[in-house]
Amino acid sequence: MEIFRRLGFADAVRAAGLPDDYPNDVVLRTRATGYELTRIHIPCRRDRFTDTSGPDGWWPTPEPPHRINQIFLEPILATNAAATRGIRIVSRTEFLGFEQDADGVTARAQDLDSGEELTVRAAYVIGCEGGRSLVRRAIGANLRGDEVIQRVQSSYIRAPDLIDRITKPDAWMSYLYNPQRAGNLVAIDGRETWLIHNYLLPHEADFESVDRDASIRTLLGVGPEFEYALLGKEDWIGRRLVADRFRDRRAFICGDAAHIWVPYAGYGMNAGIADAMNLSWLLAAHLQGWAPETILGAHELERQPITEQVSRFAMRHAEGAIRERTTVPLHLEHDTPEGDAARRRVGADAYRLHVQQFACAGLNYGYFYDRSPIIAYDTEQAPSYSMHDYTPSSVPGCRLPHFWLRDGRGLYDALAAGYTLLRFDPTADVSGLLSAAANAGVPLALLDIDADGIPDAYRHRLVLSRPDQHVAWRADEPPKHAGALIDLIRGAAS
Repeated sequence: MEIFRRLGFADAVRAAGLPDDYPNDVVLRTRATGYELTRIHIPCRRDRFTDTSGPDGWWPTPEPPHRINQIFLEPILATNAAATRGIRIVSRTEFLGFEQDADGVTARAQDLDSGEELTVRAAYVIGCEGGRSLVRRAIGANLRGDEVIQRVQSSYIRAPDLIDRITKPDAWMSYLYNPQRAGNLVAIDGRETWLIHNYLLPHEADFESVDRDASIRTLLGVGPEFEYALLGKEDWIGRRLVADRFRDRRAFICGDAAHIWVPYAGYGMNAGIADAMNLSWLLAAHLQGWAPETILGAHELERQPITEQVSRFAMRHAEGAIRERTTVPLHLEHDTPEGDAARRRVGADAYRLHVQQFACAGLNYGYFYDRSPIIAYDTEQAPSYSMHDYTPSSVPGCRLPHFWLRDGRGLYDALAAGYTLLRFDPTADVSGLLSAAANAGVPLALLDIDADGIPDAYRHRLVLSRPDQHVAWRADEPPKHAGALIDLIRGAAS
């Protein structure tokens, strides 16, 4: 959401999806119509900025998370991309492959309606075409990791009567655990469309051997009289795979083309967007002429370790969830003291496990780049982080900690499109650094900080923020060799 805010359409994204008053809560139930065991409170869209009672009510930036299905998100992205100068969208066209040489790439495609072959010449090609990426194969990258974590039957259904049958209050996502099956129900439009995942049991290796309809009815807790329409289906395997390279000369990969993992809490989409934003500013720096091509080497060195970390977070969480749903007590649904006790225990354990992924500020703001050639590191190590927790830090490589300026703007809204030098002491003479940047053509703006409450993470008089809001350098005094620092951050250091 912070990236969408920078691009100017966060409000449009936040206005789409579930109805304004539909709870974004995550619950655990025995069945959609059964006992509720626990609830993770996430405010509805209407209350997102006023209700701070949930586990992510302390969100550290002006744009808290927003739950939205791709059905609603992708049209917004397409509309804004189409309205952006320099972007041409070609639909009904299949990408066939590309060749690259010292001066650029030549991509080949085919019009699916006419059969006509198209040729596109460009400086670079970026493969964002998913897990079966042709670009990944063309650059010789291999996916490495864990081939099978979980097999899942997913069904997109229309069931207008379900909203009145499910246990109240409503929830955006419902984990469904009972002694027969385990699954997950997601509200798509908050009225009649739903996505239901049926997690195959360890002995169920064949998708076709599992009765889809019977599984859906078991998870929902409805009988044969209940009517629904199957709008779409997909059987898939959850994996943890990361490409061993993200680049070959003028060809790059981002998103699912570069990494695949179990789709928990939208981490795959969020990591893909972060990949693209990281690469986009590096490419812009080179194509605009203020950074040599060597700056592009930072993309793989920065993003590959992060995607490896996130993939392991997701895998560990998936393994915990698998243990959870495959050890459901047989008496979980019994209306007895033993059943009550089992529901309390399973619910408490589930809350501790799942609150981490749905209140995930740590995963969004705790990660850091610790091996980048375009960051000026000092002697302090970045603090560790988990999915849920992190320590704000201005250690070079970390995300720039957010705070509010005295004029009411959030720090991120005050940053320039390029580099921004935060000056916490107006007596610090930064003229040499600004001149060195100007001489190299590096876009560098000065922001004198005027704020009532500055986080403890800021202990230096000067902090340099990159275009992607990671810390590039910090110090109490301007650098003695300003030109050398500028060359380092633009990838021109010898």
